[in-house]
Amino acid sequence: MRIVHFSDPHAGGGAEDWLAYLDKRWVGVFNYTFRRRFRFDLRRLEALVQYVIQNPVDLVVCTGDLTSTGQPGEFATVKKILQPLRDSGIPIIYTPGNHDCYVKRPKCVRAMEEMVEYLSCGRYSFQDMPTCLNFGECDFILLNTSRPSNLLCSWGFVSRKDSAYVEQICREPKTRPRVLVGHYPLLEEHPVLRIRHRLFGQKKLVELMRNGAIDLSLCGHVHRPVLKVDQRGRGESISGSITCNGSCSLIEYDRNNDRFEFKRIEV
Repeated sequence: MRIVHFSDPHAGGGAEDWLAYLDKRWVGVFNYTFRRRFRFDLRRLEALVQYVIQNPVDLVVCTGDLTSTGQPGEFATVKKILQPLRDSGIPIIYTPGNHDCYVKRPKCVRAMEEMVEYLSCGRYSFQDMPTCLNFGECDFILLNTSRPSNLLCSWGFVSRKDSAYVEQICREPKTRPRVLVGHYPLLEEHPVLRIRHRLFGQKKLVELMRNGAIDLSLCGHVHRPVLKVDQRGRGESISGSITCNGSCSLIEYDRNNDRFEFKRIEV
């Protein structure tokens, strides 16, 4: 089984309504205008789409932050870029990031929810998460850990309900590898230093990874690629930002050897 995993394109733009200056969106707009737009090039996402269409895989996984502030216009920009990939028939898994769930404004929430259904071709909705789907030779547990937070932080949260759902899935007999898909890394080497950006409530999920109930975690949030896996490819893979680095992950699962292998795709 072959999987392309990309993350954090961060499409951005200006404020789309005056209310943006009354909520957190003004922070994201400022960040994009003066910093992010010089580092994140959406042409790299376009190049990835063409690469995957020309070199088909079994599944594409996007672990969030399609946008910078979760505004409808930003989602529309990414939707246009990803449409050829979506229409190719290659299945896509998308779990929103904190920038996709940036604020509680109804039109922003609606745009995010519509993007989940669009990219999944109706296989699941935002409200369905957490959910477990089978693609090829693996089971994929989709977990939304993104919530709107305060002006200074980009926290993620694993709710007790979601943690209990994953535990229940992991109590069932495992007949194939389980892959957890979410925006935030579970394994943080310096959680205190990353207090403004960290995930809360993940303790039980980490235990499930360490005892082998969860084989692999695919995530984003951190813009540089990081791979923390053992010799059998079990552990966690952070794809990094496709538009910042111009690269993403190609993951191959060899069923005969029960092993995940990882390569970088440069676009």
